[in-house]
Amino acid sequence: MRGNPIKWLLLLLCLTAFYLTFTIAISATTSSPKKKTYIVHMDKTELPESLIDDHLQWYSILVNSVADDKLETTDEATEDETERIIYTYQTALHGFAARLSEDEAKKLEGKHGVVAVHPETVYQLHTTRSPEFLGLQPEDSTSVWSESLSDHDVVVGVLDTGIWPESQSFNDTGLTPVPAHWKGACETGRGFTKSNCNRKIVGARVFYRGYEAATGRINEQDEYKSPRDQDGHGTHTAATVAGVPVRGANLLGYASGTARGMAPGARVAAYKVCWAGGCFSSDILSAVDQAVADGVNVLSISLGGGISSYYRDSLSIAAFGAMESGVFVSCSAGNGGPDPVSLTNVSPWITTVGASTMDRDFPATVKLGTGKIHSGVSLYRGRMNLSTRKQYPLIYMGSNSSSPDPSSLCLEGTLDRHTVAGKIVICDRGISPRVQKGQVVKDAGGVGMILANTAASGEELVADCHLLPAVAVGEMAGKTIKSYALTNSKPTATLAFLGTKLGVRPSPVVAAFSSRGPNFLTLEILKPDVVAPGVNILAAWTGKAGPSSLPTDHRRVRFNILSGTSMSCPHVSGVAALLKARHPEWSPAAIKSALMTTAYVHDNTHSPLKDDSDDAPSTPFDYGAGHINPSRALDPGLVYDLGPQDYFEFLCTQMLTPPQLKAFSKSSNQSCRHVLANPGDLNYPAISAVFPEQPSISVLTLHRTVTNVGPPTSTYISRVSPFKGVSVTVEPKTLHFTSKHQKLSYKITFSAKSRQPLPEFGGLVWSDGVHRVRSPIVITWLAPI
Repeated sequence: MRGNPIKWLLLLLCLTAFYLTFTIAISATTSSPKKKTYIVHMDKTELPESLIDDHLQWYSILVNSVADDKLETTDEATEDETERIIYTYQTALHGFAARLSEDEAKKLEGKHGVVAVHPETVYQLHTTRSPEFLGLQPEDSTSVWSESLSDHDVVVGVLDTGIWPESQSFNDTGLTPVPAHWKGACETGRGFTKSNCNRKIVGARVFYRGYEAATGRINEQDEYKSPRDQDGHGTHTAATVAGVPVRGANLLGYASGTARGMAPGARVAAYKVCWAGGCFSSDILSAVDQAVADGVNVLSISLGGGISSYYRDSLSIAAFGAMESGVFVSCSAGNGGPDPVSLTNVSPWITTVGASTMDRDFPATVKLGTGKIHSGVSLYRGRMNLSTRKQYPLIYMGSNSSSPDPSSLCLEGTLDRHTVAGKIVICDRGISPRVQKGQVVKDAGGVGMILANTAASGEELVADCHLLPAVAVGEMAGKTIKSYALTNSKPTATLAFLGTKLGVRPSPVVAAFSSRGPNFLTLEILKPDVVAPGVNILAAWTGKAGPSSLPTDHRRVRFNILSGTSMSCPHVSGVAALLKARHPEWSPAAIKSALMTTAYVHDNTHSPLKDDSDDAPSTPFDYGAGHINPSRALDPGLVYDLGPQDYFEFLCTQMLTPPQLKAFSKSSNQSCRHVLANPGDLNYPAISAVFPEQPSISVLTLHRTVTNVGPPTSTYISRVSPFKGVSVTVEPKTLHFTSKHQKLSYKITFSAKSRQPLPEFGGLVWSDGVHRVRSPIVITWLAPI
C-alpha cells in the first residue's frame, strides 16, 4: 500500500468523498426483533422544574409516551416503563438506556428534550520488560519512580473484564490509605467480597444490564456475575497500568524477571463491562458515568467498535464528559492493521494508542529436512519437546495457490486424523485464533504445528502459549516451508525453542496488527496519537483460564503474555497516571501533549521506525507522534493545552446539526463561538494540513498556542523539516518566555509548490537547548472529484 500511488489515490478519493458527505451507515447490534437497547441522549436544560430532582421519572414519562401497545408477547405488553429503562446517565453524559422497539425509538427522537437516539453498539476487546524498555528504572534517582509510593494518589479506572484480586500485582503493602477524593465502591457477588478490595484495588463494580437485555440472563454457574475476572484480559490490563513489583514473574519460564506496572503506586478501580458475549455500549457508558462520579483521574479503555461519526459514538460522547471533569481517557486504536483507515476511538479528546514491539523476543526455529533453518517465535513449554535431532513428517493441506482454504487454515473439522497423525502440520494464519489452530492439529493427532503468516500479517511475529509444539514464522519463511512440503516426496522438519532473548532485533517496530490512520472522520486530526509496547507483554493473569484461553487448556499461570493494542493502551494510561501524580494541575490535553511532543520516531539503531508487516519505514499514519518516552514526558518544556470549549469549537467545524452538538453540551452557555475557521486550527500537538480539492487554494495557515511548563525564562527556536510539495514558514521563529505557564502563539503557513499524489510527512521542533518539543506534520492533497 505504502509504495503504490494508485492505491493511495483511490484511498484519497474515498477520503475526499467521505470528507464531503460525512455519512456512513452504522450497523445495528444483534438483539430481539421486537425490542432492543437504545441510548437516548437528553438535553439536561430541558428538564421540567417539577421533576428537577427526579430524572428517572422524566425519562419514564417519555418512554410511556411512545409505548407501543401492539407488542405480541405478554411479558413485553405488561412491562413497566421504569423496568424498560436499563441505566440513567448523569455525570459524564445525560440520558438513559432503554429497551425500545424500532417504532418507539423513532417516536422518541421527536420528543422535547431528546437530543439523539442511537441503537446499542457491541464493542470488542482489543487483545516485564516494558518498564525498563521505556526507561523507567526504579533504581535510578532521576526515575519517575524515585518518589515514594505514598505520593501517588491517582486512581485509574480500568473498563474491561474485571480483576483477579489475589494476584500479587495488586498487593497493597506500603500503600497509604485510600485517597480522600475517592467515592467509589466495592461491589460484591459470586467469588468477590468486600475483602477483595484493598488500598490498591480501591473500587470494583459490574455492569451487565445492557448485556442481559440483548443476550438473556448471565448463567452464574458458568460466569462470575461479579467483578471477578474469569477471562484474564482485565487483570492483564490493570496490572500493566498499576501492578506493584513482583519478583520472579514469568510465563512457564519465559520472560523471567520483576513484573511491574507503569504506575505501581497508583490505585486501581475495576469496572467490569465485558462478558462472554461481548461488551455492550449501554454498560460501557454507565461505567464511564459512574467512574467519573467515583473520582477516577485516568480511564483506561482497551475496547473498540466501528462508529462512523462523533455524535453516533456514545463512548466518544461519554469520554467528552469525562474530559470536562478533568479525566484523562486512553483508548486502544484497534487491531485492524496493517490496513489503512482501520482506526477506532479517533475523537481528539481521547488519547488513541497504537502498538509497537520491544527488544525482547522468544525465538524458535524450524529445521527442514534439507538442513535449512527458518527463524520464528513461540511460547511453547510442555513436557514433550520435539527432539532437535529427530525429523518428523511435514504436511501442508493447502496448495501453491496464494489463497488459503479451510484445511490450510486448520479450521475445526477440516483435518483428517489419518492424514496428519504423527506429523508436523503447516497452518496458514487467519480466520480462527492462532492457539485454536494448534488445538485442531493436536486433536487430529498432529505432533507439532508451523503457523505461517499470509500477506495480511506479513513478517509480523507474535508469540503464543500453544498446547502443542508450535512455531510462528513470517510470510516469506512460510512460503518457502510450504513450497518444500508440497514439492518434496518425503518432507520432514523439527522444531526448537530457544527461550527468552533480549536485543535480538531493532526495536521498537510498529506492530503489523496495530490499526492505522488516516483519521477517516477528520483528516486534520492525526491519529493514532502515539504507540506503546503492545507485543508479547507479560502481566498478571486470572486463575480461571489457561494461558491460551482455550477451554481445553487446564494449565494455570500467575502471569501471561499477550499482544494487541489492548496491551499498549494501559501502558499509556499508567504513564498518564505518573504525569498526573507529578503534575496534578495538568489538564488531560496537557498530559497528552507531553506524551506526544516528547515521543521518538527512531528505533534503537537510530533508524526510522519500521513497519512490522513489511519491514519498510512507517509513517505518522502508523505511529502518530511516535513512541512514548515517559522520562522526557515528565518535563516536556512546552505543552499544547485545550479545554472543553476548544473541543466543542472543533465539533462546530464538523457539520453537526444543533441537536447533534447538544449531545456534547453539558451547559446552556456552551455554544459555537466560531473561534476555529479550520478544524486544523484546533490546538492539537500534531499538525495536519489538508489542501482541498480546489487547485486554486494554494496557501494554508494554521495556528497554535504553547504553554510554558519549564523554566520561567526560556527561549525556544523553531526548526521545520523540508517538504517537496510545499514551502513552510513559522511566525514568529523564536518564542521568548518570561514566566511559567505563560502562553505564546505562532502560526505555520504552508504554500503549495506542486500538488503531490501521496501525503507528505515531517515535523516542527521547538528547542531551548534542553527541551525538544516536536509536532509531527502531515500534508495531504485531496484529489479532485
